Amino acid sequence: MKYLKQYRIPFSGLSTGKHSFDFEVDEKFFACYEHSLVKEGDLKVVVEIQKQENMLIANFVIKGSMKLTCDVCLSQFDAPIQIKERALIKFSEEDWQDETEEVIMLSKNDYELDIAPLLYEYINVAVPPYTKCSEQGENISCDPEMLNMLQSEQDEESSIADDENIDPRWEALKNIKNN
Repeated sequence: MKYLKQYRIPFSGLSTGKHSFDFEVDEKFFACYEHSLVKEGDLKVVVEIQKQENMLIANFVIKGSMKLTCDVCLSQFDAPIQIKERALIKFSEEDWQDETEEVIMLSKNDYELDIAPLLYEYINVAVPPYTKCSEQGENISCDPEMLNMLQSEQDEESSIADDENIDPRWEALKNIKNN
């Protein structure tokens, strides 16, 4: 987890106004998260923080590509990604644990913002629920060899199902709906 320390933004010494920070996200970042949907990628992150007296406004722009596995042909492909997100960081004296998706609460004593969990969440939420080479990739189509194998497997299964001898008890049940 020492690797993730570079994704902390020290805001205590910043003047009021806008400040920009650049980060890179690669496979070392994803290796720190065991259950990440993305294992490899080459992403550039620009975080623009607007510091105010009692809060921070963080705007995230994440661009690049991530490696995904096609759900149809199981080949890996590079999927382009472009994410824009915003987070509000408020400071409070009380121990208020009621954070929302967009509002993050920090203590008045905190001096840095750890954006690694936010980046992890934003990137993993951007992964489509159904990945397919031809839909998410650029100028890519599914592996024709794998598609042929899948088609021949389906043909075999359907011919086996047609050739099966049906148990006479089930055959009798089919006649029920004809009455």
